Amino acid sequence: QVQVVVSGGGSAQPGGSLRLACAVSGAPYCDYDATWYRQAPGKEREFVSGIDSDASTTYADYVKGRFTISQDSAKNTVYLQMGSLKPEDTAMYYCKIELLPTDSCVEALGFIPPDYWGQGTQVTVAS
Repeated sequence: QVQVVVSGGGSAQPGGSLRLACAVSGAPYCDYDATWYRQAPGKEREFVSGIDSDASTTYADYVKGRFTISQDSAKNTVYLQMGSLKPEDTAMYYCKIELLPTDSCVEALGFIPPDYWGQGTQVTVAS
């Protein structure tokens, strides 16, 4: 069974740093794309950053230059290193995993849902 577990949230002061982790298990024969989203109270969920299976990355303009997404394939974990944090970065952060339907992945898992979501982790930036 595929599981996505998010960790690393917490509190930080403006200008500080936090690192989030998104660990994927149960899909050893699958490549995947990963995307971080966030949702602040009273606002819609918004895109933060993404990394493809070929390691290409994308960032929302409001985090570009401050956040870095990376992947440790050996640990099946995607990280979001957040720096120069601002109060407006305060939100619940979510990780979405999209498994690529390669032959090996389909053979191992059978049906592949469109995506898997980890539980959210709260990030609070305040002085």
